[in-house]
Amino acid sequence: MSFMSSLNISGSGMTAQKFRLDIISQNIANAQVTRTEAGTPYRRQMTVLSSVNTVDTGTFQDALSSAVGTQREGVQVDAVVEDPSALVPVYDPTHPDANAQGYVMYPNVNTSQEMVDAMGASRAYEANVTAFNATKAIALKALEIGK
Repeated sequence: MSFMSSLNISGSGMTAQKFRLDIISQNIANAQVTRTEAGTPYRRQMTVLSSVNTVDTGTFQDALSSAVGTQREGVQVDAVVEDPSALVPVYDPTHPDANAQGYVMYPNVNTSQEMVDAMGASRAYEANVTAFNATKAIALKALEIGK
């Protein structure tokens, strides 16, 4: 693994975790939204992350990418999906969005769970920053050897 691919892996991890934090923030902000533009209650969004590993197929392109250090490795956001869990019914017959029985359907967002997810994403981001800085420090020490 080359120096640049180590930085690319850490960078892709930071990008993915930042995106994950953005989605978590969106969920927390919409935790009480009973009517979206579509007319339905907000549904919790979740990110789907996957690893990116280029497979060496023995072609000239793979050899060139490996030599130049442009192979893609790391993590990427595959999709943002809606949480299929049930909405939360709350009895409030005075609410404008109440149904005939007097229940209002609130989003399936649990702010405690979102905060735990945010802490996990934040820690993962910090771990990627630490790995990035360690790789950078190793490269600087290697350059000092040549002095």
